[in-house]
Amino acid sequence: MNQRHVSDAWERGNPYEQYVGRWSRQVAPLFLRWLGVPAGRRWLDVGCGTGALCAAILDESAPLSVTGVDPSEGFLDAARRQLADRATLHRGSAAAIPMENASVDVAVSGLALNFFPDQHAALAEMMRVVVAGGLIGAYVWDYAGRMELMRHFWDAAVTLDAKAASLDEGVRFPLCRPEALTELFTRAGFGEIEVTAIDIPTPFPSFEHYWMPFLGGQGPAPAYAMSLDEPARARLREGIQAKIPTRPDGSISMIARAWAVRGRVVEIGKTQGSHFR
Repeated sequence: MNQRHVSDAWERGNPYEQYVGRWSRQVAPLFLRWLGVPAGRRWLDVGCGTGALCAAILDESAPLSVTGVDPSEGFLDAARRQLADRATLHRGSAAAIPMENASVDVAVSGLALNFFPDQHAALAEMMRVVVAGGLIGAYVWDYAGRMELMRHFWDAAVTLDAKAASLDEGVRFPLCRPEALTELFTRAGFGEIEVTAIDIPTPFPSFEHYWMPFLGGQGPAPAYAMSLDEPARARLREGIQAKIPTRPDGSISMIARAWAVRGRVVEIGKTQGSHFR
């Protein structure tokens, strides 16, 4: 394994779409329905990536405005192509959001919170730009549990190479559990904190359709796969195929679970109340 090629970097839209972007698009509307934000609100998507969550907000939530922030110019290019002029997009960091204080009603983050270098700073920034009584929400994959397309990959990888355990998102991102998300939002000072599971089916017509996205090289699991030499990658492929639940027709059906969390911004010195009500 060549560690130089194993990275959390997310920079190009097309490989991301094939790997997890398409599943993210299915989680986003379910997340927004759970948030239950009324129409006519100003939204911010932190770590907006290719624009999946921004697009869902535009389609589902009748927003007054949508702003997206992401550090990757490659992802922002993909988001611009998808969203056209329906959203305002900025290149920026979650820990230094380029917006004024109390300038939005809702701040959200889809499948990005665990990748932020400083999650406490990111939540503090989201709190800064959201009005008192506003809502902050996020969702992350259940890497250690029912994000099954990744779980089958890493279980096979670790069986063949014990060093792969250090790259497994289920190990590396303990935040991606309901108790840890609740604790993070509690420490940040939010009120009305709730966590829920969002499950979507991830069907593949064949093992080849499951395997091909791991050859895109972007994201921890694909980067690990492409860091292997050909014989080792073939062994990994065979190890996964031997264990993955496959139907008689060759199709594969699994679940991708995301954990979603939300909390309300409390105005210091005043009794908490929602300006949405």
